[in-house]
Parts: sequence; structure tokens; C-alpha cells
Amino acid sequence: MGQTITEKIFSEHAGRPVKAGEIVRVDIDMVIGNDITTPISIRAFEESGAEKLANPDGFAIVMDHYIPAKDIASANQAKISRDFALKHDLKYFFDEKDMGIEHALLPEKGLVVPGDVIIGADSHTCTHGALGAFSTGMGSTDISFAIITGGNWFKVPETIKVELVGKPGPHIYGKDIILEVIRILGVDGALYKALEFTGEALQYLQMDDRFSMCNMAIEAGAKNGIIAVDEITEAYLEERAKANGGLRAEPKIHYSDPDAEYCQTVTIDVGKLSPVIAYPFLPSNGKPVEQAVADKIKIDQVMIGSCTNGRLEDLRIAAEIVKGKRVARHTRMIVTPATQRIFMQAEKEGLIDTLIEAGAVVSNPTCGACLGGYMGILGDGEKCVSTTNRNFVGRMGARTSEIYLANSAVAAASAIAGYITDPREIK
Repeated sequence: MGQTITEKIFSEHAGRPVKAGEIVRVDIDMVIGNDITTPISIRAFEESGAEKLANPDGFAIVMDHYIPAKDIASANQAKISRDFALKHDLKYFFDEKDMGIEHALLPEKGLVVPGDVIIGADSHTCTHGALGAFSTGMGSTDISFAIITGGNWFKVPETIKVELVGKPGPHIYGKDIILEVIRILGVDGALYKALEFTGEALQYLQMDDRFSMCNMAIEAGAKNGIIAVDEITEAYLEERAKANGGLRAEPKIHYSDPDAEYCQTVTIDVGKLSPVIAYPFLPSNGKPVEQAVADKIKIDQVMIGSCTNGRLEDLRIAAEIVKGKRVARHTRMIVTPATQRIFMQAEKEGLIDTLIEAGAVVSNPTCGACLGGYMGILGDGEKCVSTTNRNFVGRMGARTSEIYLANSAVAAASAIAGYITDPREIK
């Protein structure tokens, strides 16, 4: 029996063939921390008596949740990571001078390459599987163990094959596909499994779509999401290498064998999809946009951004829809570019002007609104269309608020109309 991509990556790192279900200890290529989770790892690191990192150039800290600091507590928390980064002279420490949301910034910097084993103290670390890497979230003490020893323990996950067929219609993106996958599987249907996205439809899905899909694999309970390297991936990596003077390491490309063993196969005809809206209070509560339009859901706030949908293409989509129009009087629109580079490119293309002229507020890169931290808190009973990844009770603020997850086109169209709207109907 052959192997899946995920099994092959673990086999290479273990130095022997491994199969799903085995427990292995492997070296980690990249460990990721942020301003919320890293201080816990630092405390465990110091309490262990460790004095140096096993692989300093394999540890990246990205200050992205409460930066610039929203209050004294977040400022003091950030100081712990800053002091640690300076003490250990970390090469990959990203603060306000070169900021971005971690799961958008690190691929942009060429720090994620195919074949990597990556862990981060953030559940959406699975984003990086879009580049053919194994990438997953772990606890802060697991991160501490990894930076002390250079490795960690894993159970090799079984793999669910997600076969995508057909060609996406207008305003159907990776976000709609992953919301449909989660609707089918449920929030625990892929518990501790890999979601491997395959099929002819991938040729129509650019890297921004693929990052969104792998990002939300965790919302089905998956250990990781992963997509094999193809011409689209290669073009992205070449672009990143050119922009950064090279990639962090040489890619190690793997493909699943024809006789690889999958525990389940899910087939989706993307040509038959409508934009998918995840109603409160679970990402699995997906419904076609036609139902949301019929339900006449009045919207108080629209949020476009996050590690799921804060990339350049999202801003282009939103700007195209709102150009020459105005955000509804009773609605607020917040746009958060995922990195400074995305922000600058959006400015060059005139996207920022278009969004602001329509009535949006554009913020610095931050996770703040997504997790209900700052820069977009919802009040009692307010409803929000968000391109983020979670719509749990109280996720973005008041426990009585409601979040409807959607793609950037739906979000922008809804901001203009003031109600959840089908972007395909916007003229």
C-alpha cells in the first residue's frame, strides 16, 4: 500500500517509512509563536533551565494579535516576547516594523516551503499546508519543548481525501469550498485527520484560495490541511524567492501514491456551489447565499481580513464590488490587510482609496477583530458578516452578537446593501 503526502513528510523526517496511526518523534523545521501564546512558551523554556534554542533560525515570533498594544496588559505581554527575541538574537522576529498576520506573513517571507514540518501555538497554523507542508497547531508548552529540543512527538494522522471537480462559477472561492467541506463533515468530522485537497478544480484555485481552505481545516477538527505542489504553487514559490532573495530552505516535494490509503473520500462539484454562508454559531452551519438573502438578515458590521481572507485578492474583490458605491448607513465596514506588503500593494493599485471612498475603515494588519480583541468588537445583538474563520458565541464581542462567515465578495456586497446579499446580483 502506498503513502499519502502527510505520511511521506513524516517518513522523511523520521528516517524510515511510517503509516497513519504510528507515533513518531521528528525534528521541526519551523516553530511559530505570536504575542499571545509565546509568553507561555518562554516561561516554560526558562523554568526548564534551558539557556539556548536548539534551532534559533527555526523559530519565528510574529506580533499580530494585540499589536500595536491595545492596553497596558497587552503591552507588557508583548514586552516578554520582545525581550526574549533580543536576548536570543532571533532572526525571524516580526514586530510593528514589519508586521503582518502570522499565517499570511511567513509564506510571504519565503519561510514556509514544501515538505516542512511546522508547528505553531495557534490553531490556524494548518494554513501552511497549502504549500505542501505538514503544518499544525499545538499548545504553548509543546512549542517550548520544540524550541528546547528541536523536535516533538506526533501521531501520524489518517487522511480524508477531498476531491474537487468542476469549475467554480462567479464569486465562488476557496472560502466557499472549505465551508462546504465543513458543512458536510461537521466540526469534528475530521478529528485528528489530514484533509488532502485534490482534483481537477484545483487548477482554478490560486494560492489565496488554497490558503483559505487549509486555514479552516481545523474547523472540521482536522490535524492538518494539505495540497500537493503544482504549477500554481511553483509560480508562487518562485515569486517569493525573487522577492526575498531566496526561500528559507530547499523545497522537498511529495505526492500521494496512486494506491495511498484514505479513510474517507469527499467529492464536491464546485461548479454547483453557490456562495456559502456559515450561520451562527458554528462554521459547519453552512447555507447557500440564496437562503440568507431570503432570510433578510440586516447587518451592523462587515469585517474583511484575518489569516483566512485578508490577502490581496480579497481586497481586489471587495474594491471591485464597492467601487462607486457607499456602505449602507446602518452598517460599518472594516478592512484589515493581512500584511504591510499587501497593504502597500493595495495602495499602489488604488484599492485602499476605493474602499475608503466607499465608507470602509482600513486598519493595520492585526488579528484583533477576528478574536474579539480590539479593532472591531461587536455590541449586544449586533450582526456581522465576516471573512474570518470562526463564528462561535462571543467570538467577536458580545455573547448576544451573531457572526455570519462568508467570502470577501459576499461581505463587500452585504456592506453596500446593509443586508446579506448575493454578490452575483450586484451591478
